[in-house]
Amino acid sequence: MKHCPNDLIMLFNDLFREDYRTILVKGSDEPEYLPAVEPAGVAQVVFAHGYYASALHEISHWCIAGERRRTLHDYGYWYCPDGRTSEQQREFEQVEVKPQAIEWLFALATGSRFHISADNLSGDGAADDKGFRTRVRAQVEKYLNSGLPYRANLFFETLKTFYGTGDRLVQSWELDRTRVAPADSESDAYRKAEVV
Repeated sequence: MKHCPNDLIMLFNDLFREDYRTILVKGSDEPEYLPAVEPAGVAQVVFAHGYYASALHEISHWCIAGERRRTLHDYGYWYCPDGRTSEQQREFEQVEVKPQAIEWLFALATGSRFHISADNLSGDGAADDKGFRTRVRAQVEKYLNSGLPYRANLFFETLKTFYGTGDRLVQSWELDRTRVAPADSESDAYRKAEVV
């Protein structure tokens, strides 16, 4: 299946441009959120370098940002770039659980491959890789059982329809959770399956 960022732009803008005055934009550098400058203007969710996965990730952040945060540049969060200390990385991992869980569900809905991102290649990597993966997986399971936030659910349902993945989503999740964040009992079984 081909995954074109322009499809995400079309779907997002069709869903959210009018009611939320927000559009998805292909950026050339770092991702960012730009609130509307004028009352009649539109906010922009800018994803990095035209990457499909970056678009899914930035959309997930927007989908959980509250009304006040959507009036602030980058939702009012301070971003510490790659090369974080262990303490900064722990803080990063705490705030990334929900966005990465939503991104994972969006990836499943599009039939694309999801990768957990500690986003700290120049630093020491994840502060607690296994724990971070486990928390993101648990959040996905919570969303699957209790439902996604409203805007995230709108986009999730739209993606499932557009990509025709609704019928196989549960099966895809069962396979993907073992690949990305295996529970202790699943790790050995997954490794054996990979060898065969």
